[in-house]
Amino acid sequence: MTESTTRARHRSVRRPATPLTDLASAASDSMGAVGRGAAIVAASGGLVATMISPAVAAPGAGAAGALPAVDTSALTASARAVLRTSPVVSAPADAAWSFEAPAVTAVAKPVVTTRAARAAASRSAERATAAATVNNPIPQSVSGNAVLEIAARYVGTPYLAGGTTPEGFDCSGFVGYVYAQLGIDLPRTSSGIRAVGTVVSRADALPGDLIWTPGHISIYAGGDDQVDSPSAGKTVQFRNIYQSSPVFLRIG
Repeated sequence: MTESTTRARHRSVRRPATPLTDLASAASDSMGAVGRGAAIVAASGGLVATMISPAVAAPGAGAAGALPAVDTSALTASARAVLRTSPVVSAPADAAWSFEAPAVTAVAKPVVTTRAARAAASRSAERATAAATVNNPIPQSVSGNAVLEIAARYVGTPYLAGGTTPEGFDCSGFVGYVYAQLGIDLPRTSSGIRAVGTVVSRADALPGDLIWTPGHISIYAGGDDQVDSPSAGKTVQFRNIYQSSPVFLRIG
């Protein structure tokens, strides 16, 4: 009996196949590259946006790993059309700008005054004018003399018949107002003042005493001067003693 030297061949041991094994194999064969990348290409003619697959060539592509060709002209056509229809704006290199300032005119706000304010202003103006035109200036005897210092405050006050306030004085109203500032009350009329005063000689008269003549009374200012509210159209002022036979009176 002849012995055969040929060894028997056995199939290699294979991994057991399961439904999961078949599913994994099919998925592996059909799966391409996983994921994708995004690229935005900016060009002067417009914007091109396209999705490009990773460097895994699609089946049937040319050289291994080569990207498919992209028609950028078609993608940027709409952008170029917009640019062609846009207005062209240009400016010369030496361009300058200017503007005209509107003319502004200042208008003074009208001053509204009451009748009393206008009257007071008018009286002040009259006093200032009268003080500037007084023939004799305020004498030195006024300084330190209480009666004359008070009387000097009202130089320029207009004469007013029956007046007894700085709004206007008559002769006795002026004398009575000045003495009232020192707490001395005098009769309202010149004749009434004459009745309460003590007569003194001219040589003995002192600044602040009174000078009386029929129908008029004033305040002695020393030397040949007196201060009084003379008559209508005039104002309180210092002036020379003009009376021919004045009577000098002392109060108190």
